[in-house]
Amino acid sequence: MEMPAPAPADTVEEGVGESSSPPRGAAGALGLSPFDVKNEVYNRLVEDGRDEAVSDPGFRDLIDAHFARLPPRYAVDVDMDRVEDVLLHQRILAEARDPEKRPVFHVRVVKCPWTKEDGHEDLQQSIKVLSTSQTETDGDFSSHNRDCGVHFEPCSKLEDLNLDMRRNFEDAKEKRYPIESSSGRQIVSKVPVHEIIFSTIDKPKLLSQFSALLSNIGLNIREAHVFSTTDGYSLDIFVVDGWHTEEADELHKALEIAVAECDGSLSGTSPSHSISEKELPLQPQLGEWAIDRRLLRMGEKIACGAFGELYHGTYLGQDVAIKLLRPSEQLNQNAEAEFAQEVTVLREVLHRNVVRFVGACAKLPQLCIVTEYMAGGSLHDFLHMQHNVLELKTLLKFAIDVSKGMDYLHQNNIIHRDLKTANLLMDENQVVKVADFGVARFQNQGGEMTAETGTYRWMAPEVINHQPYDQRADVFSFAIVLWELATSKIPYETMTPLQAAVGVRQGMRPDIPENIHPKLLHLMQRCWAADPDDRPSFADITIELEKFLQEIQEAQQDR
Repeated sequence: MEMPAPAPADTVEEGVGESSSPPRGAAGALGLSPFDVKNEVYNRLVEDGRDEAVSDPGFRDLIDAHFARLPPRYAVDVDMDRVEDVLLHQRILAEARDPEKRPVFHVRVVKCPWTKEDGHEDLQQSIKVLSTSQTETDGDFSSHNRDCGVHFEPCSKLEDLNLDMRRNFEDAKEKRYPIESSSGRQIVSKVPVHEIIFSTIDKPKLLSQFSALLSNIGLNIREAHVFSTTDGYSLDIFVVDGWHTEEADELHKALEIAVAECDGSLSGTSPSHSISEKELPLQPQLGEWAIDRRLLRMGEKIACGAFGELYHGTYLGQDVAIKLLRPSEQLNQNAEAEFAQEVTVLREVLHRNVVRFVGACAKLPQLCIVTEYMAGGSLHDFLHMQHNVLELKTLLKFAIDVSKGMDYLHQNNIIHRDLKTANLLMDENQVVKVADFGVARFQNQGGEMTAETGTYRWMAPEVINHQPYDQRADVFSFAIVLWELATSKIPYETMTPLQAAVGVRQGMRPDIPENIHPKLLHLMQRCWAADPDDRPSFADITIELEKFLQEIQEAQQDR
């Protein structure tokens, strides 16, 4: 269902008058924090006399709730020239709560002009937006001739987009597009570009479904900005070209038909992401998870391992991590099996504290797995390469993130089997997420559990001893992670991994750190208990850690 765009705010001409407000423009480019953005959006909507802001006494709470539902990077993307877009996004998300209206979508045309001035052709950086509702209004708004920018990633980070634009420019010159005049500049050519906003129930395959839908009606995706709300809804913004006309109505009708042909698969059922019990195939059937390699841009190498290399890259305008298996005649069955297993697990999970799966390419000889990019790196590097020593509050926050992610996996019958700080990644806001599912498996997968799976320094004694084991082996590994967070040291650092494994079999545990809080020590010792039955579940661990953190915070406030 299409949402009407909010009415345009009054025009503010550059250089006219004075204001105590920050300069207009993209929030990220202006250096505004998410908190500042939220406050400034509210203030400007009130100043502009928006009906919602003036008539609703609870309007401020609604704005706060909207930003709280979305990740901090959403605030960075807000265009301070068009703060009314926040209301549009708010309404789209509200409409998405109605199953009969899902998926909700909104279309507007984006004009990308190339200008010719003083004999020099200039590719404009700004993107001018004209909403579908604005084309239907009277001449009041058009007389303002306002440039309404939609802020996405800086073009310097989207070299593939720039190349496409240059090619479009050359094509436009050959096709002799009509010349227009805008703001005193001569428009050499223009290529129709549209913005499409979707909202529905969030789920792992959603981005691939929307991408396929847009591709099926002949659209090329230039940028994609994907947001997930805390209550399980999506807000996905695409900038596309390839439609034959600027008219948004025709594109809207085409989208209606395409959505209807999806037989309700885009509407969702509920904001939950449960996992059905099933036996895993060796080779994953990727389907809609298949990555289009033409849209994948490789960047710098981040790390390398036994079977492959990890790169920072981009896919559909979003930062991603690309795990690339080395093309080799010796690509053994173990590597292929780990690839299949990791994809099978990743495509089934969606949680704030589990790294998000984007897709994979399963075409030999080059296999790759694409996940969200975690700008903060691993906890291992944070502790041991950057030599950080954690305050108790930070330690507990990290531990709670890990515990919540592991509890989610265990609730869905998944055993990680290689929980360690190297497989715990942080985003730009220091939210910790569980990653690397190459040796993970489902509890009900059948067959015997492989012995000595994982990394010796974090491995549970029953795994080392080739005894039957279950999810509680992950709890033991968590205890070692907890010790690592408390000490900023490598477990058993004076021993080889094999010596550490032999010691653990015989009952050895890491040395008790000095000045450790008694409650933290008590939890740690219960988690690394020799008898798996004596170890707590991650559900109980999370409750205990959250209560402990609350006590610490209250004690600090009292002081």
